[in-house]
Amino acid sequence: MLIASSGLGSALAASAAQKTTRKPRAPETPGEFVRFVDPVTEAWVVRLTATSSTGLLPAPQNRFIAAKRRFLVFSSDRTGTMTPFYLDLRSGALHELATTKQLVPSSLCLDARDRSVYLIDGGVLKEISLSNHKVRTVAEDVTAFGLSCSGTSFAIVRRGRLFRLGSLRPIAEEVALGPFLRPDGSGCLYGRNVDNGCEFWYVSWNADNRPVRLARGSISCPFWSPDGKSVLFLRDVPAGSAILSEVHAVVPETGQEHRVDPTSQFAAFAPNGNASVFVGASRSKAQPNVILLLRSIARELTLCEHGASNPAAVTPVFSPDSRRIYFQSDREGKWAIYSINVENFVEPT
Repeated sequence: MLIASSGLGSALAASAAQKTTRKPRAPETPGEFVRFVDPVTEAWVVRLTATSSTGLLPAPQNRFIAAKRRFLVFSSDRTGTMTPFYLDLRSGALHELATTKQLVPSSLCLDARDRSVYLIDGGVLKEISLSNHKVRTVAEDVTAFGLSCSGTSFAIVRRGRLFRLGSLRPIAEEVALGPFLRPDGSGCLYGRNVDNGCEFWYVSWNADNRPVRLARGSISCPFWSPDGKSVLFLRDVPAGSAILSEVHAVVPETGQEHRVDPTSQFAAFAPNGNASVFVGASRSKAQPNVILLLRSIARELTLCEHGASNPAAVTPVFSPDSRRIYFQSDREGKWAIYSINVENFVEPT
């Protein structure tokens, strides 16, 4: 079992008591950024987007935070319809990337060099240049897509059928989740809906393209491990009258599944850059918090309260260097994007 959750606030309070007894002043905030003290942990949290409009992050498996330049892409309805935006994380400046009519907010994904963003607008897969905002149509009749970390492999879903980009032959049917390309682009993970749960399937580009089932049941939040050797995901486990969650891993080549770490009540999770730490959003109604799971000591640390109406939609993720957590919440009415610093607890990656 995990050691009982321990708040970030106690650690910060002890440190602050040694220096001063006065409440710290909020630093200056750029753009729409608003810094506030979390009511649970007394840690500083930053709201990055205003609550006068809805702001949504892309799918947590997508690359939407730049690895070197400090910016992220997100969707907002501040123009009247959902539109892709660029947010400078240093200055707080944001600008519209393109005009869209039927944007899928979860679809935004940066390319490997952080020079373009891909998205789906009205069933059309588009590429938008971040330098000049030129829009290029990549494919039509697309409901989902996946891009490998290297940018060399592309998969799309058309009407529930999985294709490699440019191929006319479907690889899989009844695709309801994904596709998620293996980091090296050698294969693709996807999900199917079944009675009482979901199935995860994998198909290799290098073999005979026969999909193999990896996991089944009450499972969610699939992520490729950073080394690409296994798939990490959440599995709900009954515990008396309660439902707990565990992080599991499965190796596509063997199909062997094993438990990685138990969690308290994660409704969503994500690994950091080397999978040494996980971040999760608790589904607990009494403690709707964002939590760090420190694997080396098997301990959970409460970072802040997310307070969202749908914990699974909080989708917390690490920045590429593992120094910050980004998540979304409707705690103030409309969905907005938030951030909290974790560099005192997590080694940079």
